[in-house]
Amino acid sequence: MTPMPNNDSVANFTIRPAAPGDAAVIFDLIKQLAEYEKLSHMVVGNETMLHDALFGKHPAGEVVLGMENGEPVGFALYYTTFSTFLCRAGIHLEDLFVLPAKRGHGYGKALLKHLAHIAVQRNCGRLEWNVLDWNTPSLEFYDSIGGVHMKDWWLYRMTHDRFSAFANQ
Repeated sequence: MTPMPNNDSVANFTIRPAAPGDAAVIFDLIKQLAEYEKLSHMVVGNETMLHDALFGKHPAGEVVLGMENGEPVGFALYYTTFSTFLCRAGIHLEDLFVLPAKRGHGYGKALLKHLAHIAVQRNCGRLEWNVLDWNTPSLEFYDSIGGVHMKDWWLYRMTHDRFSAFANQ
């Protein structure tokens, strides 16, 4: 566990890597994130699938949990990327979430700062993430910590049905 700086707002807050027994907690936080983002209808996975994806033979990502007085109040899910131009690995933050009732205490910033430390330790070239265009609080938060909006880049996506069809053309 990583204790956070000793000040009143984060005095009882720690960050720790998730363990296999945390899959249910993480999945519950994911469902709460989806509800916040008005995307609950898109949660089609389940706790077992999440467990296998994070803690199975070929982990697809990592999670750190933010704990207040030993209780989970947030998480960051991330995975390794690679930059061909930098010839270095990077970290992509897939999701950062703090329970609405626990916001404003510096927990989100602490989780992101924790990932920045991991990126430094791993000699990464980039720490990147996406944010919904309507999420003004998050946009303002990311701007305040030095995040740069990559206006020249557009995100493209193929879902399983589309890349399966494309692969079989």
